[in-house]
Amino acid sequence: MSNEESAGGSDLDSLEGVAACLAQAFESGDADVIAAALKAVADSKGLAELAAAAGVPRAELKAALNSGELSLDVTLAIMRVIDLHMPPSSDGAAIS
Repeated sequence: MSNEESAGGSDLDSLEGVAACLAQAFESGDADVIAAALKAVADSKGLAELAAAAGVPRAELKAALNSGELSLDVTLAIMRVIDLHMPPSSDGAAIS
């Protein structure tokens, strides 16, 4: 199974494909799906473009994605690049 297949069939050679893969994974809310998508992106050709757009060195981003240990800064940078927004909670409660 290729990285593209394990990540839901997205073309991970481009920033658009990486963004679609990660957005779909995060929207699933499933930690295993998210982890698989992060690892697929770490091994993809689109990683360099994502790293450049996020302002994170490629090697640092690859290590973080492979380990699943992303800092909040890196997570937010990726979210900005892929235009991923956190929806409000279903009960309307604010995070405190």
